[in-house]
Amino acid sequence: MGIFRTLFLTVFLFFSVTAFADFNTTLRLAEQGDVLAQYDLGTLYAQGQEGVTQNYQEAVKWYQKAAEQGDALAQSNLGTLYAQGQGVTQDYQEAFNWYQKAALQDDALAQYNLGTLYRKGEGVSQDYQEAFKWYLKAAEQGEALAQSNVGVLYAQGHGVAQDYQEAFKWWQKAAEQGDTQAQYNLGILYAQGQGTTQDFKQAVKWFQKAAGQGDALAQADLGTLYRKGEGVEKDYQEAVKWYRLSAEQGNALGQNNLGLMYESGKGVTQDYTEAVKWYRLAAGQGLPKAQNNLGLMYQAGQGVDDNTSYQQPTEQGLTEAKFNPDYRYDQDLGITQDYILAYMWINLAAIQGDAKAEEGLDTLARRMTPLQREKARQMAQACQAKHYKGCE
Repeated sequence: MGIFRTLFLTVFLFFSVTAFADFNTTLRLAEQGDVLAQYDLGTLYAQGQEGVTQNYQEAVKWYQKAAEQGDALAQSNLGTLYAQGQGVTQDYQEAFNWYQKAALQDDALAQYNLGTLYRKGEGVSQDYQEAFKWYLKAAEQGEALAQSNVGVLYAQGHGVAQDYQEAFKWWQKAAEQGDTQAQYNLGILYAQGQGTTQDFKQAVKWFQKAAGQGDALAQADLGTLYRKGEGVEKDYQEAVKWYRLSAEQGNALGQNNLGLMYESGKGVTQDYTEAVKWYRLAAGQGLPKAQNNLGLMYQAGQGVDDNTSYQQPTEQGLTEAKFNPDYRYDQDLGITQDYILAYMWINLAAIQGDAKAEEGLDTLARRMTPLQREKARQMAQACQAKHYKGCE
C-alpha cells in the first residue's frame, strides 16, 4: 500500500468575465477607470477569449489597474501571473504581496495560494503554521484543494498537531468534491485504519474514484487490493489491469507490482523477461523493492539475457560462462547467473533499508569471492551517483 500523497504547488487563475457588450466597449470603460471592465479585460487577454489574442503582458497591465483599485480577484490573478512568470518576470515576493491583499479580502483562491507560498518558502520565509492558517481559511470557504492540503498538514503534523481524525474529516470534504489527491489519501486512511475504522471496501471505493481520474498511485494500490482480495473479490486480471495503467504512467510501485505478476504468472502469462523489464524501470527510479527483485532475477538468471529458463545450454553460452568469473552457468537449467549485478542491485536496496535485501545480501555474499563483492559495491556506488540510471 502507498503512503499519503504529499502537498503540491498549485497556483492558478480564477476566470470570471462579467457581462459586457463587446471588446471596444469594455476597453473604453477600462480606460475610464471602471474596475470591473479592467478585470474583464485582463481576463480576456489572459485566456484569449472573444476573439482576443492571448497576451499575458496585457493581462498583467489590466489586472494591475484593477488590483490597485482593490479588486480581490484581480489581485489574486495578478499574484498568479507573478508566481508563474507569465507576462512578467517571475517574482514570488510580488506574488506574495498580491495574494496577501486578496486573501485579506477573504478570496479563497488567494488564501490557498498564499498558504502554498508559506509552505514552500517562496517569496516569504517558510512557515507551516502560517501555511495551515491560510489553507484553513480557504478550506472553511469550501475550496477543495485547500481542504486537501489541510488534511495533509494534519496527517504530517506540520504547523499543527498530528491528528488523523482531522485529516480524515478534511480529506472527506475534498474527496466528495472530486479532488483526486484527497480521494487517494482517504483510501489510505480506510486501508490502514488511521483516523477511522479500517474498512477495505471503503478503501476500494475511494481508490477507484481516484484511479478513474488517472491517479497512478491509486491505480497501483487498487491493483494490490484486487491481488489480495481485500475489500473486493480477489481478481488477478483486474490487479494486472490497474498495475499496468499505473506502470505505464511511470509509477515505480505500479511497475514493480506488474513485474511481480509477470514473474508469478498471476493474471498474465508468466514471462520473466517482462518481469525484468518492469523491475528495471522501477529500480531505475530508486524503489528498493524493485531493486531487490531485479537483483534476485540476476541471481536466479531469469529473464536477464537471451537464455530462457530450462533451455538447454548453448556452446557459446557455456563457453562465455566458463571463462568469465563474474557469471555462473548452471548446466542443469541452462541459465547464466550474474552475481555481480545481483549483488549490486540487492545492495542498493539494502542501503535504503529494505529488510529482505539485507537478509538476501548475506546469502548471496557467501557465493561470491571478495573481489566480486568489492566490484559489485563499487558498481553500486557508481549507480547511486548516477541516480540509478544506466547502471548495467
